[in-house]
Amino acid sequence: MRVFQILYSMWFNKCPRCHKGNVFVYKNPYRLKALFKLHEHCSSCNLQYEREPSFFYGAMYVSYALTSGWFIVWYVLYITVLNTMDTLWFALAMASSLIALSPLTLRWSRMLWLNFFVPYNPLKNQNT
Repeated sequence: MRVFQILYSMWFNKCPRCHKGNVFVYKNPYRLKALFKLHEHCSSCNLQYEREPSFFYGAMYVSYALTSGWFIVWYVLYITVLNTMDTLWFALAMASSLIALSPLTLRWSRMLWLNFFVPYNPLKNQNT
């Protein structure tokens, strides 16, 4: 059950505690000038998103794991199914897909990092 709560919060960028308030100021992850803009706290349950200074530095490791997983899945697919493709084209396809997906990866990693520390509890209405 916890996995589905985390996935819901990640996919819709909702507060991990109440699943009602938006975490990011803008819903569009490709609005690059506002890519890192978060609300300070949840509009519904008042959860403070950045729990301490530099809290989201740990999300870099999550982002690294997500992009590494993406690369490994496509590399295994390449060597087993798409073996006729030139290696240079594969490298270009991987690089372009990682660049194109980086705003989504950033948001997912931040949401996953926040969900590691904040459990789903819709009844709690105080700051932690």
